[in-house]
Amino acid sequence: MRLLLVEDDNHVAAALSAILVRHGFDVTHARSGEEALEALVPESDGFGVVLLDLGLPDQDGYEVCGRIRKRTATPVIMVTARADVRSRIHGLNLGADDYVTKPYDPGELLARIHAVSRRTAHEEAPGTAGEDVLRLGPVHIDLPTRQVTVGDSAVQLTRKEFDLLALLAQRPGVVFRREQIISEVWRTSWEGTGRTLEVHVASLRAKLRMPALIETVRGVGYRLVAPGA
Repeated sequence: MRLLLVEDDNHVAAALSAILVRHGFDVTHARSGEEALEALVPESDGFGVVLLDLGLPDQDGYEVCGRIRKRTATPVIMVTARADVRSRIHGLNLGADDYVTKPYDPGELLARIHAVSRRTAHEEAPGTAGEDVLRLGPVHIDLPTRQVTVGDSAVQLTRKEFDLLALLAQRPGVVFRREQIISEVWRTSWEGTGRTLEVHVASLRAKLRMPALIETVRGVGYRLVAPGA
């Protein structure tokens, strides 16, 4: 798999590239946001994953992520020391597929790369058999077009946010175990994905402006509470 590594620290990039190459990746190193965007021009866009550091010398990594998402659907994994939840949510809202905080274990990063590359092959929401449009009070979820509206307002969701919402919405009131959600939406059993699940749930609650729609069942998982139920 071709992988674009966006990292301004040459020592960090060299060490990480060596690990990635040993695991079969063809690594292209970009030292700035502009280099990354130049590498992702449509005629040469053959990357399977972008590893994006946020502390770049020419522009903020968030801006780079937004610009990448406008030109390609290539999965983006943000790699940064910014560990607070707001930073994670902001990154995911911009279209990042995952968010890894430094320092990280190389095995963890490799697992996340493989998980992201696997799940991008499955664009349709899990379990789309049955109704084409799920209606939960003011929330309408159009499965074929992957569009969500609340009342008359369209809500822009990332790929995984939509998959997560669609999964929960197909069985309102049913508790989905965390392991089950991770397996069906992220298509992996790796336990470290749990933190990513929490961030996606928080982002969904904020975007839909309905915090009570997705209920946390402590120690088990999550369920969707239909409005008016």
